[in-house]
Amino acid sequence: MELRHLRYFVTLAECLNFTRAAERVHVTQSTLSHQIRQLEEELDQPLFERVGKRVMLTDGGERFLEYAIQALGAVDMGIGALKESSADLAGEVRVGATHTFNLGFIPECVATFLTRHPTARVIVEELSADDISAKVKSGELDLGIAYRPATPDDLWFEPLYNEEMVLVVAEDHPLAQRKRVRLVELHRQQLVLLPREFATRVMLDECFRACGAEPQVVAEMNTIAPMLGLVARTQIGSVVAANAVTPQSGLRRILLESPTPIRTPGILWKRGKNQQASEMRSFSSIVRKLALSRSLKPQPGAR
Repeated sequence: MELRHLRYFVTLAECLNFTRAAERVHVTQSTLSHQIRQLEEELDQPLFERVGKRVMLTDGGERFLEYAIQALGAVDMGIGALKESSADLAGEVRVGATHTFNLGFIPECVATFLTRHPTARVIVEELSADDISAKVKSGELDLGIAYRPATPDDLWFEPLYNEEMVLVVAEDHPLAQRKRVRLVELHRQQLVLLPREFATRVMLDECFRACGAEPQVVAEMNTIAPMLGLVARTQIGSVVAANAVTPQSGLRRILLESPTPIRTPGILWKRGKNQQASEMRSFSSIVRKLALSRSLKPQPGAR
């Protein structure tokens, strides 16, 4: 397998048209078709379904696409790093992030970026996942740091890691001393959750239905901080990302299982946008490295 195979594959996955994809990578249509066939033979499974003039990704193609994008991104960043020095970066990068990431992850990324590129500028907006998607699509943001959108539409989603969600309760809550709780045990338990328009809430509701649990959602709030404030003052619990709970909060984090609610954080790009701008490439590289270091750490459990 060679880099050109991956580049041809990703381009065709974006265009879903052999003629347009061939024009974009500056080869003939027959050459592109031959290279894709070589890749499929090496992987021993089809990546595209060809129905007349229509081209669609297979299930295997969908899975392979995410890794191909990451691999090409890593190679392109390496090439870019060899061509430029830190002093060359004097532009700006516009980033949208949800509240959870702004608690610590984004500040650490920005601090690292500005240390490396003191003449560059970063603009960060804290927004809902839907607003981030809309602004990345419109070009108001260069990239977004959020969870996998339900309908990516014109966006590429580059997954960073899988994140388990935890039950959060006050220290005097009946479940506070537990290390693990089965999701069905939250049946009839009082919870504060995000509203239903949030993708995270939709995912949680699906998990509850899967195990037959019907918690009492006594409050809905659209940001995490007031949710945790309510949890700290009452016997009401919540389900949030573990890194949303600081050690100073005095709250207990309890692992959930059967099933475990899992979200996938990642980078949102606009399809067709030039992702090779130096500032974007450098910032996204920092995001990947920090995300990798966090994903290698054990998930926080009960405290």
